[in-house]
Amino acid sequence: MKKWIVFLSFTLVFLLAACGDNNSSADGTLKVGVTAGPHEDILNKVKDLASEEGLDIEVVVFNDYVMPNTALDEGELDANIFQHEPFMNNARDEGDLNLVNVANTVNFPMGIYSNKYESLDEIQEGDKVGLPNHSSGEPRALILFQDAGLITLPDDLGINVSIRDIEENPLDLEFVPLEASQIPRQLDEVDFAAINTNYALESGRVPSEDSIHMEPKDSPWVNVLATREENQDDERIQQIIEIYRSDEVKTFIEEEFEGSVIPSW
Repeated sequence: MKKWIVFLSFTLVFLLAACGDNNSSADGTLKVGVTAGPHEDILNKVKDLASEEGLDIEVVVFNDYVMPNTALDEGELDANIFQHEPFMNNARDEGDLNLVNVANTVNFPMGIYSNKYESLDEIQEGDKVGLPNHSSGEPRALILFQDAGLITLPDDLGINVSIRDIEENPLDLEFVPLEASQIPRQLDEVDFAAINTNYALESGRVPSEDSIHMEPKDSPWVNVLATREENQDDERIQQIIEIYRSDEVKTFIEEEFEGSVIPSW
């Protein structure tokens, strides 16, 4: 009798283990991290289309720019979609993270916003200028200010430029680095500021209407779909890339965001 009890117990453990394996990420479910806002909305559209093709996507929403990469590196996610490549490269190098870009997604043009001015022509000498304080946000904002004709930057530094590299500042503007997500709330504390599109949208602003200057549509700061190196050839990753970059998703983006978010394909 005892032998049968042992045998049945072993069999039950084996069956439970097998069932557990069937519920793992190997069952086809793809866990994808995004930041709240447009990335989340777009991925939910992708999720709906993917379900029709037999791919189950779990959308994991974050409210910061650090944890999506940490979670991906640690295997808690299969992919993430929230950042442009310069930001990803910097996070990978600084944190020794396993991150690779496998596809371009959308561009969120950074814009210049002000509660004080309605056009660039109104900007005054000595104005305080807010800009993101992280390693890729600062150069992106400076390049935007140069595009607006406010400053001049060296030609040879590209995206590695910083405030100290400004060559010409004819209006003697004072640059104030701020936490990117907080800039919309701190806009009254400066005269104008560079704000990422996702944070502008979250604050109730419409970038194509409320900004006084925006990045050109051919901006190099295109967002990417990132995964770990060992997963870049995974069939599920290739499938989500194909669905994301489909005509259906492109139409959704163009209709939903009206120029505030731009497809890269």
